Amino acid sequence: MDEPRLIPIKLDNYKPLRELVFETLREAIIQGRLKPGERLMEIQLAEEMGVSRTPVREAIRKLELEGFVVMVPRKGAYVAGISVKDIVDIFEIRASLEALAAGLAAERATAEELEEMERAVLQNYEVSNSQSLDTVVERDINFHDLIYKASRNQRLVQIIIHLKEQIQRFRTTSLSQPGRIKEAVHEHKNIVEAINDRNVELAATLAREHIETAEQIFLNAMGEAKKID
Repeated sequence: MDEPRLIPIKLDNYKPLRELVFETLREAIIQGRLKPGERLMEIQLAEEMGVSRTPVREAIRKLELEGFVVMVPRKGAYVAGISVKDIVDIFEIRASLEALAAGLAAERATAEELEEMERAVLQNYEVSNSQSLDTVVERDINFHDLIYKASRNQRLVQIIIHLKEQIQRFRTTSLSQPGRIKEAVHEHKNIVEAINDRNVELAATLAREHIETAEQIFLNAMGEAKKID
């Protein structure tokens, strides 16, 4: 028997209904149960999850912000399509930008910024056992933002921000894979140590490898999703 596309929402959860609906739809997209190019019909999705249309509408808006959904004027919402070439291209760009940011941070970070990075790593260790993927992703974003800030290159930061939607989709998928969160936090720790040591070359290398690892994990996850299909 085929696995259902969406699991009915359990209302005994402590999270707001809109968050539960969002997480259910996001997981269905990541796992390929809602396919690229598929139109998202609010009424149908609401019926499948046993909820009203309002939280579905709110979830679709949030999914659009995170790059999982595209809105087509006068047609509606569709699952965002993405090719392997798109993925490789974006990760290639991000790896180079992250390496540049980490290298610059190793040269320019203040004592206060280094302390912030170290504190962020400790906080990430604390949330690595968290059941909330949203919390983990938020902490991951915060960590990378600290490095961008310490790079003292506003143009670089602006370029990375333009990639944010695509990066967010990859980050969520990568961090949702078993064991990846703790590995990522350990990689963060090594990057901060290199920055603290003012080792520009090592900081850049570790930052690049961190993104390349995330890329491979994402591609593997996509392969598994296709096998489920």
